[in-house]
Order: sequence, then C-alpha cells, then structure tokens
Amino acid sequence: MGAYLARRLLLIVPTLFGLSLLTFVISHVVPADPAKLAAGPRASEAMVATIRTQYGLDQPLPRQYLTYLGDLLRGDLGQSIMTRHEVTDDLRDRFPATLELSFYAMLLAVCLGVPLGLVAALNQNRWPDQLSRVVAVSSVSIPQFWFGLALQLVLASSLGLLPLSQRLPTLTRPPQRVTGLLTIDSLLAGQPDVFWLAVKHLVLPVIVLAIGSMAIITRTLRGDLLEVMNQDFIRTARAKGLPERRVIAAHTLRNALIPSLTMIGLSIGWTLGGTILVETVFDWPGIGNYAVESATRLDFNPIMGVTLLIGVAIILINLVVDLLYGVLDPRISYR
Repeated sequence: MGAYLARRLLLIVPTLFGLSLLTFVISHVVPADPAKLAAGPRASEAMVATIRTQYGLDQPLPRQYLTYLGDLLRGDLGQSIMTRHEVTDDLRDRFPATLELSFYAMLLAVCLGVPLGLVAALNQNRWPDQLSRVVAVSSVSIPQFWFGLALQLVLASSLGLLPLSQRLPTLTRPPQRVTGLLTIDSLLAGQPDVFWLAVKHLVLPVIVLAIGSMAIITRTLRGDLLEVMNQDFIRTARAKGLPERRVIAAHTLRNALIPSLTMIGLSIGWTLGGTILVETVFDWPGIGNYAVESATRLDFNPIMGVTLLIGVAIILINLVVDLLYGVLDPRISYR
C-alpha cells in the first residue's frame, strides 16, 4: 500500500507539468494584449510597455514559461494583472465557496442516484425503472445554464421562495472564518439564522450542479446491479435462505458499487469543472466565477492557478477512489 501510494503521488508531478504547459500555451497564444486591457483605454504606449515589462509579457513564450515554472516550484502562482492580488491569496479566499457548493451537490447526487439506481434495478422493465430512465435522460439532456436560469425565474423571481444569487444577502455579516464553509462556520459561531440563510442560497445552485451527476450515477449503478444480480454467488446466497434485504445490501449492492465508484469519482471531477458555469449563472464567489472573470480580461495567472488547483483536486479524488476499491473488495491488492 505504501509503495503504491508513493508511486501515485510521484505521478502528480509530471501530470501537473503537462497540464501547466498545455494551459500556458493555450492561454498565451490568444491574439490580444492583456497589458493594454490592464492599462485601460486611455493609457499611453509607455504605460502599456511598463506593465508588459513588469509582468514579463515582453519576453519570448519559452522564457515566460520557464519563469512561471520556477515560481510554481516555489509555490508562487504569480499576481493578477487586474486586481494586483496574489493568485494564491485569491484562490484561498474563493476555493471554500466552490468546495462547499461541490460537496453538497455531490452529496445530493449520491443520495438520490444510489436509491434510484437500486429501485430501477429491482424493478427492471417495470414502471419505476421506466420512470428513473426518463428522469435520468432528461437530467443529462438539460443544459445547466438554461436550467439555472429557469429555476431563478420561477422559484426566485416569480415566487420568491429562494434567493436569486450569492452566498448570503448583501447586508448579512458572514460568520468568523474558520473553514470558509458558511454552513459550518455559522454553526461553529452559534448563528443558526446565518446557517439557514446559507442553506437557502445553496439550494438552487446545488440542484443545478447535482442533477447531471445524479442521472449518470443512477444509470451506471442500475446496469452494475443487474449484472451482479445474475451472478452465481447471489443465487447461492438466496438458496441458503438469506433474507432478501441482506442479499441486496451485503452482497449485491456492495459488489455493484465497485465499478460504480469509478463513475462517482469521475462525477466529482465533472462537478468541479461544472462549477464554472453554475457559479457564473448564480454569481457565486468561487474559483469558477474567478476563472471566468480572469478569462474575459486575459488575466493569465489566475487562469493557470484555477486550472492547476482543479487538476490537483481531480488527481487526489481519483487516488481516493482507487484506495476505496480495497475497502469494498478485500481481494484487491495494491502490490
């Protein structure tokens, strides 16, 4: 286990190197000058040249990348051209908002997807199975931005049941920052009113972000369950007279979750990537919204920082999923 874990952690280095190189090249070949955008429309050529020199934009691309790579090895993600803030500080401030949104979205997707997949498999080709199929196909087909705007229009604007955007109302003072997650920090600070406000602001973006992953988990688990239910050891367990509930929970579901766990891990990565669109629709102050704002202003360093952060998160998630295989199936060895 230790050797396997060390090998997987070492593989993060070349993966991030390739990711940084690819993102750097794509972001820097855009036919526009970020120095002019940062200087403003009335800036003189001398001012633009000064900004270009300050951020090394006057250097050849290979030299710029080597400079960026050297800073990255020291843990320095650079400075935002527009805000003049360190990218590391911006990511530290914004990532908890994205983490909170992604966590509750995946929690909802798993809590709905697993039972729906189980019900669909146990009622194959009957109306619960057909209903879950319709729900899954519809959920995957709906564009996130359209669904988010529709929920805002109906539930927020027309009915006034839920907030339209943001994490908290503008005039509400957030709790003292401990974890950066408002639902947790508000409870730690003993502010249940702020907790419920945070939950209300989470409802719409969480639903929009979770619906696609929920559909994928449902259909994947249904197929895996049907395959496991036809195995000999399931028939043997039933022949021994084991209760059906135990056969399903201890034998069928546990074995079906092994391949489905891969899809759940991939869904977490897709959820992190999907926050970019959802955060833009709901004006959520996370790294997705930060990336969109930076991209529209050709602010390279924040774009690189967000990409690397999401890349590291996906790599670590895949590692955790691989380790969970051994928990579900003791026969799996990492030697």
